[in-house]
Amino acid sequence: MTARSETIRIRIEQEVMEGTFLSPRARVPGVLFVHGWGGSQQRDLVRAKGIAGLGCVCLTFDLRGHAAAEARLAQVTREDNLRDLLAAYERLCSHPAIDTDAIAVVGTSYGGYLATILTSLRPVKWLALRVPAIYRDEQWNIPKRQLDKVDLARYRQQAIPVADNRALRACAEFRGDVLLVESEHDEHVPHATLMSYRAAFRQAHSLSHRIIDAADHSLSDRMAQESYTNILVNWITEMVVGERLRLVRD
Repeated sequence: MTARSETIRIRIEQEVMEGTFLSPRARVPGVLFVHGWGGSQQRDLVRAKGIAGLGCVCLTFDLRGHAAAEARLAQVTREDNLRDLLAAYERLCSHPAIDTDAIAVVGTSYGGYLATILTSLRPVKWLALRVPAIYRDEQWNIPKRQLDKVDLARYRQQAIPVADNRALRACAEFRGDVLLVESEHDEHVPHATLMSYRAAFRQAHSLSHRIIDAADHSLSDRMAQESYTNILVNWITEMVVGERLRLVRD
């Protein structure tokens, strides 16, 4: 990491000593968390606190139609929530301590799906996806709750061609580092969906794929939650430390 140098004078008794302060010049990474459909920022807060301890600025938020605004959930479209995510991204980047070239996005399920699309619209360096859901491109502007669940379940069991899906096309263009986290017994996002995502990251700088044994989609077991927290924090630590070492070498 590059340093800022400041020459100082230290007085002691009748003497004056010359000194130099060296302090970090670079700003810190930013991490944006995107929760899943029907969820909230509450679970993300625990992990964000741990990652903030690494020297990152983290932002969690509630998507439109979620948490306190749950009464509106039936009217929310994917376009609505993508715009929410873009607004949150811009708010994170406006933080005075943020290095806007070092942004990580952590998305869960529906939030992971939106996060991949975000990478085609805004700069993202690191992308962590836990059980990322996937949806057909059609009916983008109808309320998400009105999507055919039976059709969606069949769709997710397929090997989906990259060219046929907006999220996968974004993955194919992404050149940063990627973490994919899968639940062994996921009742909503099957293994085939994770493999469609994995196959799409053709130009990623690095790709890590982890499976949490015996876990369901929502990580209802406390041990599964802890496993995910450890996986995520360790990966973010590796990415942030690696970036700082690169800046030292530069």
